[in-house]
Amino acid sequence: MQTTTATRTTTETNVNLSIRYDPSYMRTIPGIIKFVCVVLNLLGFICIVVSKFNGLSRAHFFNTVAMTGFWFTGILLIFYLFHVVERYFRIPWIQIELIFCALWTLLYLIASITVSTVNSGAFTAAAFFGFCAMIAYGYDTWLKFNAHRAGEIAQGQRRVVQQQTVIQQQTPSAFPA
Repeated sequence: MQTTTATRTTTETNVNLSIRYDPSYMRTIPGIIKFVCVVLNLLGFICIVVSKFNGLSRAHFFNTVAMTGFWFTGILLIFYLFHVVERYFRIPWIQIELIFCALWTLLYLIASITVSTVNSGAFTAAAFFGFCAMIAYGYDTWLKFNAHRAGEIAQGQRRVVQQQTVIQQQTPSAFPA
């Protein structure tokens, strides 16, 4: 008797292509992390701007990191709130966010260390917000890495179904009974 096993994998992606406002995203962990990152970016930026040492090159570097993070994360947050990410689900959003968050974790580590060396209360506060942002971006990196590894899409649903079929064929014997 001969046995053949066939495996069929089906991927089903369910997305709603309409642009709509969905405030429930703000109650999800990724939504909360994005909001926290936007706030931390802004707070760190304000701390550097109000300092009397805001002309230092390390202040400019920190503010570049903070403002780029603020705008990129803020725009992504708006895209998720209005389901723009779901509408353009073919764009590799998870990979883009994974790379950005990993890079910003590293950049915030560097920027926060550099401003923490200045003897100023505003720079110390900026360093604190920078380290907090580094942790938030690091956690988001970990979430995006797990989502990428699981084959998820950024918004919408993707379901992978595997079916195994076992076919048993009886081969005729060489000696009739």
